[in-house]
Amino acid sequence: MNSKHLLQWIIVFFLLSNFTGNSQKKKDALVKKTMELKRPKYLQKGDTIAIVATAGILKNKEEAIAKAKATAESWGLHVIIGKNIFNQNHHFAGTDKERTNDFQKALDDPNIKAIWGARGGYGSVRILDKINFEKFKQQPKWIIGYSDVTAIHSHIHNMGIETIHGMMGTSFDFDLEENKESIETLRKTLFGEKMKYEITTSKYNRKGKAKGQLVGGNLTILLTMLGSESQLNTKDKILFIEEIGEYKYHIDRMLQSFKRAGYFDNLKGLIIGDMSNIKKNTTKWGSTIEQLILDAVSEYDFPVVFDFPAGHEIDNRALLLGREVEILSKKSKTYLDFTK
Repeated sequence: MNSKHLLQWIIVFFLLSNFTGNSQKKKDALVKKTMELKRPKYLQKGDTIAIVATAGILKNKEEAIAKAKATAESWGLHVIIGKNIFNQNHHFAGTDKERTNDFQKALDDPNIKAIWGARGGYGSVRILDKINFEKFKQQPKWIIGYSDVTAIHSHIHNMGIETIHGMMGTSFDFDLEENKESIETLRKTLFGEKMKYEITTSKYNRKGKAKGQLVGGNLTILLTMLGSESQLNTKDKILFIEEIGEYKYHIDRMLQSFKRAGYFDNLKGLIIGDMSNIKKNTTKWGSTIEQLILDAVSEYDFPVVFDFPAGHEIDNRALLLGREVEILSKKSKTYLDFTK
């Protein structure tokens, strides 16, 4: 090899090394970013929040939204209702543009300190890429909701910002006395009070202790995020999932897809919320939903907690997504503690 060719190889090697190094630095920065999430400011009396619809139609839900508004006002908050919240565009609460405009306006208004989802259903993903999050990233505010709002939670998580998985406006269709625990946990979360849960240990629990950043939400919505910039990185995390209205084989299919995508490879723990209204198939699955889940993650050794009260039931406790938590599942009691 002559000196000219040698020099060319040295230059190529240098460029490749520099490219690889920069790529690794970017990956390391991403991991660091997801481990050090920004925390929006906790609410104080006198703050303003907005209730907006990002997804399904709110037909005959005026009373529920009025109850949600009255509850927030009883905490000393001012409440703004999105301009288009009760619009009807077939399946959706207004057109994609109308729902985007309501969310964007609340996102950009510096006087609004939290955005509360009116309901789930389906539709948040249709507006996700139409939203400009630049002002929000500079001045984060709490985004609250569950079910279809999981799409927004996941997207914002990857920006390095905490959100709240909790009840929405239409949750106030339930009896408020039965719902008081959920309401109180949402208030505590928004106002920055210490959060810790103690629940009865399910016989299906895979007992143990784990610590990690809490991520997750609705199983179906998490699946639809795969392959997009909103897909979660579950490395060293604790994953929470819940679901409603699915067949057991659908749930198994989703879990198998997550497994093939590496979702469980470096997971620290798994929390199962409500698995509501499971449909009956003509061909029986042959096991409980709990056993189905345990079978899907049988090759992993992380703790698995069942029956956590969050999801599509009346008792829907608030969870801080992106916050470090510790789970401890013992013989009779299981604990979930937000450590910071």
